[in-house]
Amino acid sequence: MGATAALATLAIAFGHVGIGVSGGQGTIEAIGDSLALVSVRHQIESAPAEVKPAPEATAADAPSAAEIAADPSKLPPASAGSNGTTVPHHSNLSRGEIFAHRRGGDPDAAILLTGVALPPPNAPAAVKGAINAANTIVGRPYVWGGGHASFYSNSYDCSGAVSFALFGGGLIPRPLTSGDLERWGAPGPGKWITVYANAGHTFAEIAGLRWDTVGDEQGTGPRWHLATTSTTGFVVRHPPGL
Repeated sequence: MGATAALATLAIAFGHVGIGVSGGQGTIEAIGDSLALVSVRHQIESAPAEVKPAPEATAADAPSAAEIAADPSKLPPASAGSNGTTVPHHSNLSRGEIFAHRRGGDPDAAILLTGVALPPPNAPAAVKGAINAANTIVGRPYVWGGGHASFYSNSYDCSGAVSFALFGGGLIPRPLTSGDLERWGAPGPGKWITVYANAGHTFAEIAGLRWDTVGDEQGTGPRWHLATTSTTGFVVRHPPGL
């Protein structure tokens, strides 16, 4: 006998012993409804668990805006319909060129910072003026004769670049050729500024940095250099008092 029939029989028996017909019928219906609910719940609980398919593999979570700001290399690569791109993190500048450097740790030497010279605080005004003027033409192209028709030019040759720096320090009134610079100022090296000149080339040492137009990995034209170079065959001159 099923559970429903057994309980129904039991309810009828209770009806015979004191529960009225209408009351007994109501009790049977209530018990039947309850058993129906119990039966459904039992079927649900006893049914085997549904096996859910494994989630498909997905790409790693996209980095947040803060993570990208802190490390741009996390920016996703470009794809159709997006503006994403892979950012190369490589610079042609060496570590020495990226950070401030001075030659030999000399406290009286100018600092070279990514191609620009910072004059020493204790340098005379003429020296600071020469450095600051030279900074304004760093990277101009080398052209023979450049900077001689006028101090202000789109290009400079070696003596034109040296002349522009000296002019910035108030040391010369007009551009000078290499031949002129061989006879300019006082003989020998100076404390702050030294000019090296011969018939073929001219460069200067200003506050411990070389001001020159010779070519390097960045090209040719007026530039600051940390490294010294040979002075053999050059006439050495300096501005008196500097």
